[in-house]
Amino acid sequence: MIYTDRQFQITRTELAKLEAALAGIPSKQDWVQKAQYDALQSQVSDLQADMAEYEMLKLGKVAFAETCSLRELPRVLVQARIARGFSQTDLADRLNMKPQQVQRYEATNYMSASLSRLIEVASILSVKVSESFEAAHNETSGAIFAWHNAEDVSWSRLPIKEMVKRGWLSVAPNESPIVAVRNFFVQAAGPQFATALHRKKVRAGNVPNEFALLAWQARVLHVARRLQEANPMKTFELNDTWLGELTRLTRQKDGPTQARELLAEKGITLVVERHLPGTYLDGAAMLSASSQPVIALTLRYDRLDNFWFVLFHEVGHVFLHLMQGLRFDFFDEENGDKTDRIELEADDFALNTLIPATAWEQCLSRFVLTEEAVLTDADNLGISASIIAGRIRKERNDFTLLTRLVGQDSVRKQLETKDGT
Repeated sequence: MIYTDRQFQITRTELAKLEAALAGIPSKQDWVQKAQYDALQSQVSDLQADMAEYEMLKLGKVAFAETCSLRELPRVLVQARIARGFSQTDLADRLNMKPQQVQRYEATNYMSASLSRLIEVASILSVKVSESFEAAHNETSGAIFAWHNAEDVSWSRLPIKEMVKRGWLSVAPNESPIVAVRNFFVQAAGPQFATALHRKKVRAGNVPNEFALLAWQARVLHVARRLQEANPMKTFELNDTWLGELTRLTRQKDGPTQARELLAEKGITLVVERHLPGTYLDGAAMLSASSQPVIALTLRYDRLDNFWFVLFHEVGHVFLHLMQGLRFDFFDEENGDKTDRIELEADDFALNTLIPATAWEQCLSRFVLTEEAVLTDADNLGISASIIAGRIRKERNDFTLLTRLVGQDSVRKQLETKDGT
C-alpha cells in the first residue's frame, strides 16, 4: 500500500523501470524468458493497483470502509487519512506528535500504538470499529448489541434496498439513501432505540445481522405506533389474572385474531412482521417510546403450535423482564440457546401458563402418541390440541409426529396484512 505522495512518485518511477524491462523481453520467448515476463508482469500489476487505489482515495472517487473489523483497522486508518486529504504530517499535528511517529505507526500496521492511541486516531478520521466476540467453545448462543448513541450506527449498512422493496422506506430522487434510512429510524423508533439504554438481547442459533435487526425493530415500532394512535390503549398493568382467558382463546378457530384484541385491551401491542434475511427471528418483546409493551411475531413457521408458544414466551418477557427494570429488547429464535437463564424463565412461563406442570404429568398423550389421545387431553385441559402436539414433537425432537394437529398454515391468513396492521 502507498502511504504518501513521495512514495507514490517512487512507485511511479519503479513502475516505469519494470515496464521498460517488460518491453525488452522478446515476443518469442523460451521458458526462462516466459517466467521472467510473468514475474515482471505480476509486479507491474501490483504497483498499478496500489497507485490506482491511492489516486482514487486522494481524489475522493472511492469510499473507504468507515466501519471495519479490528483486523482491518490499520489499513482502514491509512485509507481514511488519505481520503480525508491528510498527510502524515497533518495527522501528526492533530495528534500532537512528530510526523516520524505516524510514519512508524503506518509502517508497522499500528502494532506499536496503544489502544487509547488507536481510539484517538480513529476518532480524528471518523472511523468506526465493529467486532464480535465468540466464546471459546464456538457454540453460538446469541448476541447482545448496543450503541453508545445513534451517531455510532453505520446507517449505510442497514438493508436499505430490502426496506424500500417492502415499502417500509421511500427515498426521494435527490435524497441520500443513508439520510433517508436514518430519518426513518429516528421517526419510527426514536434515537434512544440505538443506544445502550436499549441493548438488543438475541436468543439465536446464529449471530444475526445487527443492522437488519435494527431495521426490523424500527419497522415494528413504526407499525405499533400507528396501531396505538388509531386505537388508544390502556396503560399496561403488571397483573396476570387475565392469562387464563388468553389460554382459553387457543381453542377458538380465530384464536390468534382474538388474542391480538385481548392483548390490546390489556395494553400490549401485537405486531406481525416478516423477518429480514439474516435475522433468524420468531418473536420479540420491547417497549415503545411511550413505555408500552410491544410483542412482534414473524410467523416464520405458520403453525398454531409455534404461534402460541412464541406468543406466550414473549408475554413471559413482558411480565418477567421488560416491566421489571431489565432494559433489554428481546429478540428470539425459538430453537436458540437452551442454557440462557433469562430465556429459560420465559420458556417456563410459556410452558406452565399453557399447561401447568402437574397437568402435563397426567397427560396420557405423552406416551400414547395418537391423535385421539391428544384430542382427549386437549378437551380435558381446555386448550388447543396444537399446543399438546407441538410440545410432544419438541420434547421428542421428532417433527414427523402428529402433523395434522399442529395447525399448519392457520395463522398468517388471520393476522398478516400488507401494511403490517
